[in-house]
Amino acid sequence: MRQFPEAGLRRLARYLVAALAATALGAQAQEAAKIAETVCAPCHAPDGNSVIPNFPKIAGQQPSYIAKQLADIAAGKRKSDAMGPTLASVKPSDFAALAAWFGAQKQAPGKVEDAAAAKVGERLFKDGNEATGVPACAGCHMVNGEGNDRNPRISGQHQAYAVKEILDFKSGARANDKGRVMRVVAERLTEAEIKAVAEYMAGL
Repeated sequence: MRQFPEAGLRRLARYLVAALAATALGAQAQEAAKIAETVCAPCHAPDGNSVIPNFPKIAGQQPSYIAKQLADIAAGKRKSDAMGPTLASVKPSDFAALAAWFGAQKQAPGKVEDAAAAKVGERLFKDGNEATGVPACAGCHMVNGEGNDRNPRISGQHQAYAVKEILDFKSGARANDKGRVMRVVAERLTEAEIKAVAEYMAGL
């Protein structure tokens, strides 16, 4: 029987492990695309670029953020009348792949509807409001609203959805994700300021 060198066997083993991993990841991606098409599409569109103002765009969102929201909603930590029942048909083991799939999609640009409000929102986003203790949104969500590993992408988001979420932080209805920080910030914003910053964010 032919004897293979030990180094060659190790390389072969690594190759086989990598091939199996790639096959598994490919299957997960296909399953995620199927879930996106059949379960998520009615609200978020198949590619995550929702055209319904009350449902968020999730294309291009940080996968870690999407996965956390899915887990929190499934566990009841974040209340959602629409998402709660919908997630009952999705296995928690698919959350990470689904999040990665949507995160890899390209976000469609948003559209400013009120230029004057967006100007006010730009000042709040970039500089905050020192008089009322409101920090700049850019401090956590980055200058273009693209977010990072700790904070979600908020650029290009629908105004209606952004306003609702900030108001929910303000009222305490939402507290699952950086709830304490966002609630303190939201409590210091007036409703007019919330609408203004949401308007600016939509155009980023």
